[in-house]
Amino acid sequence: MQIGSAVWTGLSVMTMLLLAQWDMGCWGMTLNSLPLRPAPLRPLRTSVGASLQRHKRNWVWNQFFVLEEYTGDDPLYVGKLHSDVDRGEGKVKYVLNGEGATSIFTIDENTGDIHATKRLDREEQAYYTLRAQARDRATNLPVEPESEFVIKVQDINDNEPKFLDGPYNAQVPEMSPVGTSVVEVKATDADDPTYGNSARVVYSILEGQPYFSVEPKTGIVRTALPNMDREARDQYLLVIQAKDMVGQMGGLSGTTSVTVTLTDVNDNPPRFSRKSYQFAVPESLPVASVVAKIKALDSDIGPNAEMDYRIIEGDGLGVFRVVPDKDTQEGVIILQKNLDFEKKSSYTLKIEASNRNIDPRFLSQGPFSDTAMVRLTVENVDEPPIFSPLSKMVVSEAAKVGTIIGTVSALDPDSTNSPIRYSIDRNTDLERFFNIESTTGVISTAKPLDREANAVHNITILAIESLDPSQVGKGAALITVMDINDNAPVFAIEYETILCESAGPGQVIETISAVDRDEPPSGHRFVFSLTAETAGNMNFTLRDNKDNTASILTKRGGFQRREQAMFRLPVLIVDSGTPALSSTNTLSIRVCDCDPDGTPQSCGTEAFMLSAGLSTGALVAILACIITLLVLVLLIVTMRRRKKEPLILDEDRDVRENIVRYDDEGGGEEDTEAFDMVALRNLNAVRDGKARRDVTPEVPTLYCSRPPPYKITPDNGIFREFIWDRLKDADVDPSAPPYDSLQTYAFEGSGSVAESLSSLDSLSTDSEQNYDYLSDWGPRFRKLADLYGHGDSSNIFSS
Repeated sequence: MQIGSAVWTGLSVMTMLLLAQWDMGCWGMTLNSLPLRPAPLRPLRTSVGASLQRHKRNWVWNQFFVLEEYTGDDPLYVGKLHSDVDRGEGKVKYVLNGEGATSIFTIDENTGDIHATKRLDREEQAYYTLRAQARDRATNLPVEPESEFVIKVQDINDNEPKFLDGPYNAQVPEMSPVGTSVVEVKATDADDPTYGNSARVVYSILEGQPYFSVEPKTGIVRTALPNMDREARDQYLLVIQAKDMVGQMGGLSGTTSVTVTLTDVNDNPPRFSRKSYQFAVPESLPVASVVAKIKALDSDIGPNAEMDYRIIEGDGLGVFRVVPDKDTQEGVIILQKNLDFEKKSSYTLKIEASNRNIDPRFLSQGPFSDTAMVRLTVENVDEPPIFSPLSKMVVSEAAKVGTIIGTVSALDPDSTNSPIRYSIDRNTDLERFFNIESTTGVISTAKPLDREANAVHNITILAIESLDPSQVGKGAALITVMDINDNAPVFAIEYETILCESAGPGQVIETISAVDRDEPPSGHRFVFSLTAETAGNMNFTLRDNKDNTASILTKRGGFQRREQAMFRLPVLIVDSGTPALSSTNTLSIRVCDCDPDGTPQSCGTEAFMLSAGLSTGALVAILACIITLLVLVLLIVTMRRRKKEPLILDEDRDVRENIVRYDDEGGGEEDTEAFDMVALRNLNAVRDGKARRDVTPEVPTLYCSRPPPYKITPDNGIFREFIWDRLKDADVDPSAPPYDSLQTYAFEGSGSVAESLSSLDSLSTDSEQNYDYLSDWGPRFRKLADLYGHGDSSNIFSS
């Protein structure tokens, strides 16, 4: 076989056999260059002394191969270019252009040998496209058409697999069956996947066995053991390896970590740490208060640990209830009714705790609930007295002072059963209309009652334990004052009756009605009539309409205001009470000049005043000025009298801050200069309603009349009466200061049965008492013996 002028070097036998099948053209290639496809025949023109042109089939090489990552010291030989025009005479030179020409690839212009001067990396660039040309060395003209070829970088296994998404975090439910998919890991290899096994990766697990496994080809991690319990271990760390070359020896490998967390499922029922609990509860605990808290333990977490609590048995079903605490999952026992140690001292509850969210897969393990017994012991607390249900009390407003209205009763709920003392909270009975007997609770009237002033009295009764005064119970007494017919009927309004001069006989000039402050059960029924003195008058008459109204009619006509401008008609009104009450009310009738429609134009003497030039408005203004001046004069006179009134206390000092100093033996009346002792010394003096002078009164005194004077009695009752009355006065005194003040009341009284005990009186009497024995008591009593002995009185005083 004739190969032609192409020069080949170092071709293998296989390559030679392959190339022998084609008729070679003007280009040749070396061992490292393999043709991929034949080129069509095309003519080549030579310019090196050739007169004749010849046409031959040429061969165009598609690519050369060069091994990546070459680390030798010499340039790597890639291949050889040769033209059949080149006859070895040195007239042809070879030129290389394109990617990497001169920088990476060089060509020997004489021989056409191509070398790689740098180490190549297929992962950076897999191939280079170059153009080769043969030129005449002398003229630099091409002797062959430019040919394009590719130098492909041949891959070697120089890249290990890498997990670009690692490390991984995955979750899988606890108790999952074997083979449950956990996560898929993926490794990539930068080597050429189309060449050899450099990029073919297999997966294996280095750490995490025997709990998990990985599929070699897909990288899917699966569970390898059943019944993995989160409560025993909730997290696993796996190490997954990816190795190329299909896992064969010499392959490269990379690893990644996978953190697998077991998620919770409801596979654990709640359990109480104890089967019985005991708590103490004070009986004074308010309703809706928290009594105690219990908790069932559940190894699960989140919604799987949520529990409901309920009372399923016990004697406190209506007294207590249990609710779950959503934050702590505790069972909170809450009081629903008031406790009473004396009635029931303990309660027993059986409480069940159950899971709210149950997984049907684990029902075979047993009920997801637990029970515990809770004993609640009621602690006795000293409680205030409790009143019996108070019935409404009724009293007539005609009741006399001291009339018994009703009785209240309170008991000490404690076992001590302390005696009770009753009193009225005077803040609810400021005017002291009622009294209560402190031991029996009997309520009676203390003042006359007036239904029209106050029809209902709602007073508060205090019950105080004698053994422990700090324990005070409160009860309400509702006292209704019943009405009696003690108010006479009167006109409903103040009538201003107008009588026109043109009125004729029988004309109704006014319709009157009445009101009565009383409230009879059957309603009011009033009877109207004229008084006996005016029943026969010739001017007016009265007609009772039988509906609690009456009409006033004229008996004649021809009324003239110049003759009589005003008529006063007494009207008698009688109510239907028992006994019936009546009153005489005067109806004023003014005679007026009216227009044809009956509208008054001028009435009474007003026409004469108008003629004098004064109108009604002017008269009202003058009257108002006069009243204002009178009020100012009265105020000035009152203020001057107050300034001249002597003060009981020194203006520069306050009796509450007065300190009486005793630095002598006697003192007597000097010790009481800061106080007004007149009222204490004079037993017959009436109680003075004057306000206290250390404060300014803000409201008028409540007393309408002075109380009766004190009575002198021979026993000690006068002292108790005096102190008690003074205490009552201080309680209701509106001018008293808004703070506690010490009130001191002390006086000797009069009419002492023991008479005077003065030692000076003893000297003027013929006393037969012998005091000589005082001298026997020692020198300290010798002075007394001299004073009261039988010695000469003149000597005593002279000494």
